[in-house]
Amino acid sequence: MKIFLDSANASEIRKWLDEGLVDGVTTNPSIMLNDGVYDLERGARQIAELISPRPVSVEVTTNDHEEMLSQARTFSRWALNIVVKIPVINEFGVSSLRVVRRLEEEENIRVNVTACLSYGQATLAAKVGATYVSIFAGRVSDEGHDASRLIRMTADWLTQWGYKAEIIVGSIREAINIQDASDAGAHIITVPPQFLYKYVDHKYSRDTVRGFNADARKALERMGELRAQVKT
Repeated sequence: MKIFLDSANASEIRKWLDEGLVDGVTTNPSIMLNDGVYDLERGARQIAELISPRPVSVEVTTNDHEEMLSQARTFSRWALNIVVKIPVINEFGVSSLRVVRRLEEEENIRVNVTACLSYGQATLAAKVGATYVSIFAGRVSDEGHDASRLIRMTADWLTQWGYKAEIIVGSIREAINIQDASDAGAHIITVPPQFLYKYVDHKYSRDTVRGFNADARKALERMGELRAQVKT
């Protein structure tokens, strides 16, 4: 399982890089704004340089397919490790898969197909050559559907038919969703930093280490007393 950090906060990205847990980054203009990044290009370039050669996904911001292609070409020139997020359909329900196919097959630009909420969307995105297929698990669950089953079915299909796409699970709402997605066969989970803090922590681990340290201090003190007795 790979972890992509869902963030544009350089200090958070650097922290989790130092921990050895970041395999990539996903971001969008809303995340950048919330993290105090006010220039899309500058922010994307900084993240790309920070995590290179790991991938950073940058999102197009249009419904028009020709504009998607134009934005994708621009983004891809910013850094070699930039991946372009293309929605599986636009807000009017029109398929963006021809854009994905053209970028991947004809222009050698890697694509992360976003906003997949169904088996059909995910598998068709893989079929046209997407590098990544993003399943928004939280939104699938919000609609009363089984996100884990969808992830598992898609993972099995990719394996059965030998497609290159990797599943990115996004839209997680709580730390347990990381475990759920991993157990269901996701290749990648994109995680906001606040959930990584929770995922690595455990109250009883802290209590256990506290006990270890207290016992060690007592043992070391007693060892010192015994050494002194032996010398005398």
